[in-house]
Amino acid sequence: MTSTPIEWRISDGPVDYPQAVAAMEARVAAIRAGTQRECVWLLEHPPLYTAGTSADPADLKWPDRFPVHASGRGGQYTYHGPGQRVAYVMLDLKQRGADVRAYVHTLEDWLIRTLARFAVKGERRDGRVGIWVDRGRGREDKIAAIGVRVRHWVSFHGIALNVDPELDHFAGIVPCGIRDHGVTSLWDLGHTATLEEVDLALMTAFADAFGSE
Repeated sequence: MTSTPIEWRISDGPVDYPQAVAAMEARVAAIRAGTQRECVWLLEHPPLYTAGTSADPADLKWPDRFPVHASGRGGQYTYHGPGQRVAYVMLDLKQRGADVRAYVHTLEDWLIRTLARFAVKGERRDGRVGIWVDRGRGREDKIAAIGVRVRHWVSFHGIALNVDPELDHFAGIVPCGIRDHGVTSLWDLGHTATLEEVDLALMTAFADAFGSE
């Protein structure tokens, strides 16, 4: 565990995806060089789709609806847009056990703890990436996505939690390649949290999941 406090960065307006990737690339290099601290960056994107390294072109059902960006993260297609809180997590994993599987498990735990603060039970599912909500009668909806990349043991990309996005925007893709389940959000579940409230929950739950900084 590193003893240097993490920097929390929050962007007020939507950040273009290429700009965000360039900023992450620069920060990852600086963390590896030891010239900048670890960072968690909370932001929104304008409406867009990203294709992870395992994306199947057949899962892009509506290619002209929003810009599509190739992404170096793991996973398949996902949607980003207003009302969704994206957290880009740039950590030195060498200081945190050098275990990517354990790191992803901790990201899941972070999301589950965050959702619990809004009385939402988020759950893992074997064989399905992300965090899920049981809607009853056999229905399960995805409320948060996870897609990570690690370079020289420094992580980037991260998580996306649906607060109040336009859920119809997910219809242009097969989210994460999963066809048999839907997508939900805090607002869709009746919890009208603001992004500021979600940010506070994320920051508090981060310390619980990753350990006090």
